[in-house]
Amino acid sequence: MMGPLIEARAVTRILDGEVPATLIAGVDMSVAPGEFLAITGPSGSGKSSLLYLLGLLDIPTSGEVLIAGRATSALDEDARARLRLETLGFVFQFHFLLPEFSALGNVMLPMRALGRWSAERMEQRAMEILKSLGLADHARKRPDQMSGGQRQRVAIARALANDPLVVLADEPTGNLDTASTAQVIGILKEMIAGEAGKAVVVVTHDLSLAAQADRRIQIVDGRVSNEPPPGRLSGVTG
Repeated sequence: MMGPLIEARAVTRILDGEVPATLIAGVDMSVAPGEFLAITGPSGSGKSSLLYLLGLLDIPTSGEVLIAGRATSALDEDARARLRLETLGFVFQFHFLLPEFSALGNVMLPMRALGRWSAERMEQRAMEILKSLGLADHARKRPDQMSGGQRQRVAIARALANDPLVVLADEPTGNLDTASTAQVIGILKEMIAGEAGKAVVVVTHDLSLAAQADRRIQIVDGRVSNEPPPGRLSGVTG
């Protein structure tokens, strides 16, 4: 049986300053293969800080984050960046697509950084992902030629470019209309978390998104305040 894809062990993040601020305090949690996990909680509670730690975008002050069983605290920045490229995909509230590139070009960027495939294979793979997300007809368009929902789907395609084990999403539906929100939720839940061996971790205030999760953890003041069993959802704090 495959172990956790991501595991946090007593992870703490303290922001240095004249008055140090504790962003995350002693969090223990794990993410299983095939799981769709929602992280909820009040604004400023540390949800995004925890996601960035799980995604190796930030470094814990103490504790350990393991990716597919591999400890990361002793890795240098180059090794951390390589591990991110190989195992993790990211989706944010704002799509952060490069305006000078087409949808196809944006999806190919992480592949170019990883250097795993030939140029021909990268373009083929990017087109396959865009097609699976209903974007084949928009592959040659730039971001400013697409709707908000289409841009966010391109951002999801980019997150999937290197075939990651886990997709981490920070408020991915925060700027979308109802129809686009439903579409993005379906992609995260059915296409990604539903695929064998992958998982999705999403930070959200969106009740409809959190309700689709297999499991929800709530962060309050940098701590896990409750962790309902899989399949159960208690009230979401907005």
